[in-house]
Amino acid sequence: MTPATLMMVGDLILDEPDPDSFFDPSRALLQSADVLIGHVEVPHTRRGSEQSTDIPAPPADPEHLHALARAGFHVATLAGNHIADVGPMGIADTVDTLRGLGLQTTGAAMTLADARTPALVTTQGVRVGVLSYNCVGPRESWATSKKAGCAYVKVLTHYELDYATPGGPPTIYTFAAPESLEAMAADIEALRMQAEIVVVAFHKGVGHTPAKIEMYERAVSRAAIEAGADIVVGHHAHIMRGIELYRGKPIFHGLGNFVTVTRALSVSGNDSPERLAWAKRRRQLFGFAPDPTMPTYPFHPESRHTAIARCEVDASGLLAAGFVPCYIDQQARPVPLTRAQGGDKVVDYIREISAAAGLRVGFEWQDDWVKVLPA
Repeated sequence: MTPATLMMVGDLILDEPDPDSFFDPSRALLQSADVLIGHVEVPHTRRGSEQSTDIPAPPADPEHLHALARAGFHVATLAGNHIADVGPMGIADTVDTLRGLGLQTTGAAMTLADARTPALVTTQGVRVGVLSYNCVGPRESWATSKKAGCAYVKVLTHYELDYATPGGPPTIYTFAAPESLEAMAADIEALRMQAEIVVVAFHKGVGHTPAKIEMYERAVSRAAIEAGADIVVGHHAHIMRGIELYRGKPIFHGLGNFVTVTRALSVSGNDSPERLAWAKRRRQLFGFAPDPTMPTYPFHPESRHTAIARCEVDASGLLAAGFVPCYIDQQARPVPLTRAQGGDKVVDYIREISAAAGLRVGFEWQDDWVKVLPA
C-alpha cells in the first residue's frame, strides 16, 4: 500500500481580505497531502469583546476560514495564547465554523474535557490522531470544567542569581508542572489506543528570537514522545526553530509562520493602545523591525524562511520525516521551493538554527522535499 502523506504548517492568521490568494503558491502542494494540519492562531467571530489582559489579538472574519477548507486542510489545532481573546463566543464560533467546513478541531472548546479531545482522521487505512496544547499562557486562556478555553501544559519559570551581583542577569530555568505533564501523557496514552499515528502540537517558545529553544521545550516534547507520540510540532514564536529526532521520532520545535497576514501590530494607524505598545516594545525586546514594504507581515525578517513539515506513514507507523522548504514572498505568501528553485537557502537556515540550538540532525533532499536523518 502507498504510504500516506501528512503535512503540517505553523501559525495561520487570516486577517486580511482575499485570504485564498495567500495560499495560491502552495495550494497544489497542500492539496496533495492525505492529512493536512495547521494552527489557527486567532478567534474568527463577529461577536464577543476583548477579554485578554495580555496583548489581545483582534478577531478575524469567520468567512476567512473557508480559505483553509479550499486549501485542503483537514485538522485545525487551536490551543494558543490568543484563541480566548474575545471570550467564549469567539471560541464557539471558530470551532463551529471550522467543523461546518469539514475540518476537525482540537485544543480549544467550551470545556477542558472537550479541548483535550483529539481530532481523528482516517486516510488510506491509517487513523491519525491529533492533540493540541498551549504552553505559553496566559492563564485566562485556559479551559476548565465549566469555562471555555484551551488545553494547556503549565510551564513554570525560575530565576536564580547565583553570584554576588544583586540586580545582575539571572540564570533562567523553565519546566513543566508535573501534574500538567501527567495529564498530557494520559491524553497521549489514551489516543495511542485509538490511532496508528499520534501527532502532538505545542504552542511554545520565545517569540521572534532566532534559534533559541528554552529548557522546557525539549523536555515537554520528549515527554510527549515517551508517552506515545509519533510526531511533535511547535508553533507560536512566529519564526522557525530547529528540528531533532528523539527515539527516531521527529520534533519540529517551531514551524514558524505560514499564512500570517495581519495589520494588528502596525505602529501606524493602530486603534488598540495595547497592541500599539507591544508593537513598539517588540523592537526593544527582540531587536528587529518589520519590513515597512510588507504592511501585512509585521514579523522578524528571518521568519520569511519557513517550512511545511512532511511525514510518510502507514498502518505500521512512521516511515520517514522531513519538510518542504518555503520562503514568504513580498506579498506575504509562503512559496514552496525545490532545490532547483533555491530551496537550499532555507535548508541551510534550518540547519544553522538546529545546530545553534544543539540539535544534531542531518538533511537530505528526496526529490522535492528534505528528509531529516540522524546526525
